[in-house]
Amino acid sequence: MYIPKHFQLNDEEMIYDFIEKYSFATLFSQHNGEPYATHLPLTLNKDESALYGHFARPNGQWKDVESQQVLVVFQGPHCYISPSWYETTMAVPTWNYVSIHLYGNMEILEDQKVIFDALNDMVSKYESPNSSYNLKEIDSTFIEGMNKGIVAFKIKITKIEAKAKLSQNHPVERQQLVIKQLENSSEQNNIEIASLMKNNLK
Repeated sequence: MYIPKHFQLNDEEMIYDFIEKYSFATLFSQHNGEPYATHLPLTLNKDESALYGHFARPNGQWKDVESQQVLVVFQGPHCYISPSWYETTMAVPTWNYVSIHLYGNMEILEDQKVIFDALNDMVSKYESPNSSYNLKEIDSTFIEGMNKGIVAFKIKITKIEAKAKLSQNHPVERQQLVIKQLENSSEQNNIEIASLMKNNLK
């Protein structure tokens, strides 16, 4: 990923927080000689520096993915930035965003306990705390049958590239004008970018 120095995100805790929050990712690999992507939720295991997830078995990407390095893209908030907000005509439109790229090697999981634990972690992450759904309480025969329809995997992270493009290349006064405009918006992406920009100025 192209990352100018002032947009480079090096804070490991912030990077992991983004991965946790924006965990619906895009997984890229070469499949049948062409670039191929699958959109899917992933869970992060910080202790192992690894991602866990699963393909639908009919998705053939899993068949040749172990022999290559994969790229996983996590897209955070993003929004349009109008030059009219700068109170000058000597500027051009741009886009502010946060994006995390992880590279790694994939292992197809076979151990049923490891697979179940990975699935349970994912369910626990997305179910609300007061949800009545608990994977551990579902009939094991049903779970085993459903597991035949997926291919679980683990990606051992080998490299992280993180970019937070938050108008850092503009003067503080101009950044504050952008923040003010974004905070007046009802769009969630705009509000989140404003918050990130404000934190970046601290």
